[in-house]
Parts: sequence; C-alpha cells; structure tokens
Amino acid sequence: MDYGLIGKREKAKRYAEDPKRFRFNKFDLTFHGDNNDHHVIFDNGVFNCDCEFFLTHKRCAHTMALEEHLLKGMIAEQV
Repeated sequence: MDYGLIGKREKAKRYAEDPKRFRFNKFDLTFHGDNNDHHVIFDNGVFNCDCEFFLTHKRCAHTMALEEHLLKGMIAEQV
C-alpha cells in the first residue's frame, strides 16, 4: 500500500471541500441545454456562448448557470 498516495488523496479531498482554493482562468465546454447543445468558453474573466440570446445580451442561462451557481466564487469577475 502506498501511504504517500493515501495522504495525497486525503489532502485532495480537503482541498475539494474548499472551493475558494480554486480560480478558473480558462475553460471550454459543451453545455447540454433543454433544446440544443451550446459551446461555452470562459477566458480571462469573459464568457462567450454560441446561443442566440448571448449574442444580443452578452449573458444567457448557460453562462449564468456557471457563473452564479456552479462556479460561484471560483471564477474571476467579468470585465
């Protein structure tokens, strides 16, 4: 048994329980919406989504779900 790895797993669990330790700078994902899949990008504080609503409002349900709920406090403020 690798006791060093056991210690690292315990530490990883402790880290994961504290979301304030994480700050996302960039990511690229597929968001499975109710009607279609959407391509969402976050790059240095700025979201982009390929849905029609985002094109006119610069925010949408997809980006707000990530920003305000799933990753709250884990991404840089939008500029």
